[in-house]
Amino acid sequence: MELHQHPIIQHIQKFVLLTGEEQQLLLSLFQEKQLLRRQYLLQAGDVCKYDSFVLEGCLRSFYVDDKGDEHTLHFAKEDWWITDLESFLHQTPALVHIEALTPVTVLQIDKPSLEHLYSAAPAMERFFRILHQHAYLAQNRRILHNISMNGEQRYLELLNQYPDLLQRVPQKYIASYLGITPVFLSQIRAKLGHRH
Repeated sequence: MELHQHPIIQHIQKFVLLTGEEQQLLLSLFQEKQLLRRQYLLQAGDVCKYDSFVLEGCLRSFYVDDKGDEHTLHFAKEDWWITDLESFLHQTPALVHIEALTPVTVLQIDKPSLEHLYSAAPAMERFFRILHQHAYLAQNRRILHNISMNGEQRYLELLNQYPDLLQRVPQKYIASYLGITPVFLSQIRAKLGHRH
């Protein structure tokens, strides 16, 4: 495969342009990792050592509260990134788990390699700034939706934005992400199904 055809290069070049040398350096700093379904990419309490780009498969990050209830925070599929950003940037224990929902292949970069990449290929610093801005805006939108929309509206919004995700993720995790019960999600889906 030629450098410019590599999925991570194609993804990055949607936002910034890299020279052939920068592309080569970038690929040399990432390591491929494969996970089985239900295997953890990160467990709460461990320090998050990597930022991960998803080549294949689907993951979710979730938080477990004091009662043992899981709260799904994010999903990540092909062409998306996933990490515990606070743990990764500050090298502090992670508060979340990241679990593979399917067999997964990711490309991972550690913090020292990322810092090296920033200085050797300044466009990458710009890329990650854009990436983090997009993530911040998505997070903000999600908070606003949780405040201003009911469960059905949030489900419809998710369906509208990421229809393929709903085919791949178990219903109980979608419900957890939306902050509703699996039973309520079933009722919403049944109601919407009757509409069509």
